[in-house]
Amino acid sequence: MTVWFFLVPWILVGIGVIFIAFWGGPSGARQAYLTRGNRFFQISMIVIYLGIGVAVPAIILSARTDAEGATSHLQTKHPTALVEKGKNLFRATCASCHTLAAVNARGVTGPDLDRIGLQANAASIKRVENAIRIGGTGQRRMPSGLLQGANAQAVATFVSTVAGQ
Repeated sequence: MTVWFFLVPWILVGIGVIFIAFWGGPSGARQAYLTRGNRFFQISMIVIYLGIGVAVPAIILSARTDAEGATSHLQTKHPTALVEKGKNLFRATCASCHTLAAVNARGVTGPDLDRIGLQANAASIKRVENAIRIGGTGQRRMPSGLLQGANAQAVATFVSTVAGQ
């Protein structure tokens, strides 16, 4: 079916080329168009205009899926209360330093969590909780214990869910 959506416009262009050829080239087709030509010319021009201008877009729009590639797969998932709490805490405490696309955070001093999340197990809940507890990698770039207990667990769950997605 998708092949037809590609072929139909080209078939219509081919019909137009054949039409021009039968009328004696571009100047003959132009002359027929300007002088309103005969009945065949008028009908064929209407068919071509309707085919290109109405039918092709209508076919393409009717065959669309639900904009599959245009939306993030995270938009269709509903977050748990813990993830939602972690999202709010991340925005309030971490977004100024870290980059994370899920909350549109564009931090400059901390690492890009989306890139870290692409690495295998780099953004697991335990690793994120540990980074919050000791302050990143322990090089004193991030304050240690910035969040504690349930708040740290909520942010770790959120980051591990969305980092690199």
